Amino acid sequence: MGRVLLLFLSLVLPLAAQDGKADREFTVKSLDRIAKPVLESLAAGKLKAQMPLGPGEKGRASYTCLEAFGRTMAGISPWLALGPDKTPEGRLRERYILLSRQALVMATAPDSPDRMNFSEGGQPLVDAAFLSQALLQAPAQLWEPLKEEEKANLADALKQTRKIKPPQNNWLLFSALVEAALWKLTGECEMPPIQRALEKHEQWYLGDGVYGDGPEFHWDYYNSFVIQPAMLAVLDVCREKNHELASRWPAVLGRAKRYAAVQERLISPEGTYPVMGRSSAYRFGAFQHLSMMARRGELPQDLEPAAVRGALTAVIRRTLAAPDTFDKEGWLRVGAVGYQPSIREGYISTGSLYLCLAGMQHLGLRANDPFWTAAPKAWTQKRIWAGEDVKADHAHGK
Repeated sequence: MGRVLLLFLSLVLPLAAQDGKADREFTVKSLDRIAKPVLESLAAGKLKAQMPLGPGEKGRASYTCLEAFGRTMAGISPWLALGPDKTPEGRLRERYILLSRQALVMATAPDSPDRMNFSEGGQPLVDAAFLSQALLQAPAQLWEPLKEEEKANLADALKQTRKIKPPQNNWLLFSALVEAALWKLTGECEMPPIQRALEKHEQWYLGDGVYGDGPEFHWDYYNSFVIQPAMLAVLDVCREKNHELASRWPAVLGRAKRYAAVQERLISPEGTYPVMGRSSAYRFGAFQHLSMMARRGELPQDLEPAAVRGALTAVIRRTLAAPDTFDKEGWLRVGAVGYQPSIREGYISTGSLYLCLAGMQHLGLRANDPFWTAAPKAWTQKRIWAGEDVKADHAHGK
């Protein structure tokens, strides 16, 4: 146990020594380690055969493969959108682009051994939405090269989720994401789910950059796991289509910037953060929103991109260095920091855990972007706890 602890500390303590190039190399390597079992298995038509289920997860067998696939793609698609190049990273990215396209075919072809469940039970709506998010983030790599039959199979799979009625909470945005992807990619959609999701979340806005999950507030990270990233993605399509719903954009973006500032302040000087609320087993996926805002170039003005880079890298490094995060075959195990089976909730299975990759959306920024090339900067809590005089924080107005 002593050796494991020493290894863990050796990996997490030199956080301040990392420069932008090292941060990116580490993050790409981590993405590769996490995503590889999912996409290699699915591209070969063997995901159902090889996907492990932990104790108490057998009832999730019909959902876990789409969970793993949709969530993996939601996380890595901004990186895939950069396309291949001749660098080692670019060649790795090309491999993942090809794996991802083949995985899309295997997941949706009627005769595939890994044809996935898009209609039975409620859960498929969630992960079809994460898959839709991926298609919105990298259409040139994931949609446009597909054959017409393959596009038809994929669109049909997404449409199958229309029979699933979402409850009155963040799930409304899952239906909206599916319809937004169909709207962008095929020109056809059902508008009521998009309108309903945006209208309800406007009603559920609670102030200072935070929405309720339904009419009530929850102490958890669902504003980052789902709510704010989904609203931004859906409104992107509304703006592209010049729809009247795009008028909501300025208010939603202002709130999103405030929530990004809050998220950055949640990261401690040591790269830890408060683990609380539902779905804590999604690990650093809790910071999807901050990662996405960095990738979009829409961080608050007073947040330096290099500081956000350092904070996100610190969280990812600290999390993945924990012992027993992966099983012997390389699949994620349930837990927030290492293997912690008691943190598992009834809707969690191995596939669910891959939403952690959503916390790597900032890899969608090119390696020569200032986010990666700027000299390391301390993030807010690191500055405060070092005794630096940091200006006061204030709530967001509307």
